[in-house]
Amino acid sequence: MEALPLVVIGAGPSGLAAAANAQQRGLPTVLLEAGHQASTWVREWGHIRLFSPWSELVAAAAGKVLAEAGWTAPESSSYPTGQDWADKYLQPLADALDATDEVTVRYDARVVGVTRRGRDLTVDSGRDAEPFMVQVQTATGIERVTARFVIDASGTWGGPNPLGGDGLPTIGEPAAADRITYRVPNLRDAQIRARYAGRHVVVAGTGASSQNALVELADLAKEQPGTRVSWLVRRSSASGAFGGGDNDQLVARGALGARAREAVESGAITAVTGFRTSDVTTAGDKTVTLVAFDGREVAGVDEVIAVTGFRPDLSMLSEVRLDLDPVLQVPTALAPLIDPNVHSCGTVYPHGAKELAQPEVGFYLAGMKSYGRASSFLALTGYEQVRSVVAAIDGDSAAAERVDLNLPDSGVCGGSGLFDEEDKAPQGGGGCCGS
Repeated sequence: MEALPLVVIGAGPSGLAAAANAQQRGLPTVLLEAGHQASTWVREWGHIRLFSPWSELVAAAAGKVLAEAGWTAPESSSYPTGQDWADKYLQPLADALDATDEVTVRYDARVVGVTRRGRDLTVDSGRDAEPFMVQVQTATGIERVTARFVIDASGTWGGPNPLGGDGLPTIGEPAAADRITYRVPNLRDAQIRARYAGRHVVVAGTGASSQNALVELADLAKEQPGTRVSWLVRRSSASGAFGGGDNDQLVARGALGARAREAVESGAITAVTGFRTSDVTTAGDKTVTLVAFDGREVAGVDEVIAVTGFRPDLSMLSEVRLDLDPVLQVPTALAPLIDPNVHSCGTVYPHGAKELAQPEVGFYLAGMKSYGRASSFLALTGYEQVRSVVAAIDGDSAAAERVDLNLPDSGVCGGSGLFDEEDKAPQGGGGCCGS
């Protein structure tokens, strides 16, 4: 067992940071990436500019690995796009790690299952003494990778939430799939821009992705006057959907919210509040109609951008013993710290290996996947998570317990609130952002 490697699932920002921490500690590590290059999912939203500067996007251990490889760091105060992040940091990091003696990076290696050798989920006897068996789908078939420890940092990008307001695909949603996208389209690409120009476009969702879409669509509407935009908001008011503005300690994040608010207030976008989609019907002219649970309709829709969040894929962990919160699908100890029903601040209490460990000894969830259905995740969070986890794996309990996490506040308090109540600011200083 002691000779077996740590297996990290996912060569995204958190997975690569985990491998970098392991390399710095001399731990043999196998990094498994489903795509044919590092951070495949980041590249899928490569046209979007991050609201974190470079100074908050490079993990400390990763910076050391890259420095040893002769890497030149980008200007710390500038803001990269997703493509910049992948090309200038994530891929060079993967290459530098793969060149070391401690880390092996494998591409086109999709993990389809994790279990204990010779033990299914129900077997107690000798369980902790057996290594993990990680089943990997490759171009030549299924392979097994044997591991002493496993960190699942595979993210949630592959599991977008459906359009349906009850968490399930709406009736008619699959049939209208050619009119629905679950990502922010690159409206600066001429071919994609033509798809939405002069059309009636619906945007569903209230997070940063929807804000990006609204800003770009408002610009398109100025250029193409026939472009109409309807914004579906599940809550009874859109007033809390723009973030903290000038109070956001991430300046770019606050600026994005302010631009989205301006786009809506300019009249280019029609907000439809309290709308939870139950059905999608297709008309004879191939447009679609979105129907809410209360019977209201948004008709004559040409395109739908459903950016309603993501959820983790837990299917490959069916034989791993997990302790997850039933609401957020996150480690139970982490749930109270990030539950959007309780607070919506950018700040998160320090957490690491202790909160991320599972009943399956030696198995950890980390990165965006550890946040399940919660959305307030920053790269800094993942970097600190995996630093603590790798320290615990290495037997350095003091380093594992010393978790330093100081996130920029979003300037928004009060929790997610109830769907049918107006947004209300908390009274006094007792809110989640209070002193």
